[in-house]
Amino acid sequence: MSSDWSRTEGLEYLKDKVKEIKTAMLTTYSEEHGFSSRPMGTANIDEAGNIWFFTNEYSPKVSEISMENSVSLTYSDVDNHTYLSIVGEATVQHDKEKMKELWNPFIEAFFPEGLNDPKLTLLKVEPNDAEYWDSSSSRMVVLFNMLKARLTGKQYDEGKHGKVAL
Repeated sequence: MSSDWSRTEGLEYLKDKVKEIKTAMLTTYSEEHGFSSRPMGTANIDEAGNIWFFTNEYSPKVSEISMENSVSLTYSDVDNHTYLSIVGEATVQHDKEKMKELWNPFIEAFFPEGLNDPKLTLLKVEPNDAEYWDSSSSRMVVLFNMLKARLTGKQYDEGKHGKVAL
């Protein structure tokens, strides 16, 4: 079933789910290595829908983004049957004020020197396409509906699915 949300409703849904799920698989591409994915903790999603991450400026992902900045983010909440697929343009941001705004003690585990760590930088992903799947049902409800579909011969209704207008 597809949703017919307005841009504002879709963006609010996207922001809520990204904040709720928090960890994304970031996929980059390079001619030398092909596709490469790694988990990334979301620092924030701002009012415009831009998604922010702290990262190491000298990591392979930053090098890959400098050559090809189209990236994919995948958020998955298996327990709540909610999934997001986001495609966007990534840029490296050396904005110290933005770093201060987004900083939290968890980041210090990766960057022990804190905001003064010379490797610390931000990755900003500006989404240009997003798709979601959301049944928002408990595991028991999902299993019951699958069994019901099997017994009645009708197709299983997997919940809401659609694109977010960006």
